Amino acid sequence: MTGSLADRRKAFRARMDRRDAMILPGAGNALTARVIADRGFDAVYVTGAGIANTYLGAPDIGLVTLTELVGTVSAIAEITDLPLIVDIDTGFGNAINTQRTVRMIERAGAAAMQMEDQVFPKKCGHFAGKAVIPLEEAVSKVKAAVDAREDANTLIIARTDARAIHGLEAALDRAEAFIEAGADMTFVEAPTSVEEMQAITARLSVPQVANMVVGGKTPLTAQADLVRLRFSMVLYANTPLQAAMRAMSDVLGALKADGDVSGVIDKLADFEERQRLVDKDGYDALEARYKLD
Repeated sequence: MTGSLADRRKAFRARMDRRDAMILPGAGNALTARVIADRGFDAVYVTGAGIANTYLGAPDIGLVTLTELVGTVSAIAEITDLPLIVDIDTGFGNAINTQRTVRMIERAGAAAMQMEDQVFPKKCGHFAGKAVIPLEEAVSKVKAAVDAREDANTLIIARTDARAIHGLEAALDRAEAFIEAGADMTFVEAPTSVEEMQAITARLSVPQVANMVVGGKTPLTAQADLVRLRFSMVLYANTPLQAAMRAMSDVLGALKADGDVSGVIDKLADFEERQRLVDKDGYDALEARYKLD
């Protein structure tokens, strides 16, 4: 997408209304976002789990701070004009904390924010041992998030993790309450069947999010089927990270065993590809433009 950030937010909102299962790979850092853009995707999901794993080397258990998240979003927004959909976990506190979070993340460059109703510290949506806050408190945080945004086209995506705790019906009730509170989209996390996914989009009036987690509770579903089910956004939040982890492990294993990388050279980006992905030519052009005579 091109144009101003406001224009891109408006266009992204319109795209979500089409309900055509737009695939969003996740990035926990700017390099991953560059690869996502290079492969022709239309938006980037800034994944909290990915930041926890890559920046902290820790699991997704609520350890990432607001400052660390803002820094990551700012770095990604600096190098791509793709819409950024940002995982803000639980909003980093109560309704007042949530307002500050929304303002900071919006100013950092987000086109949309996803906030969940878990008890802090939260857990990955596909982990056991989750708990959700009372509905009244969750609704107040959604209202606070909606009130805090400066651009009406910045989407507030309200996620509920109640399916795994209280069942699908309770999760749908929560999602409906979030819609009434002003959420632009909702995200019922971890449905366990295609039938449950169909029930989500059939009942809820606003655009919906599907989360494809390899090894998670939701069945991996082809994009064509998700279009038929009328989902708007399909997250592959940590697929790039999982690929990178496996590749790093394989190459470093070979280096340790063999003492060189000759046997796995085909698994490495060459020097030219690496420089192309980080836009070395673009920075060279800037350097030449501003070089002192």
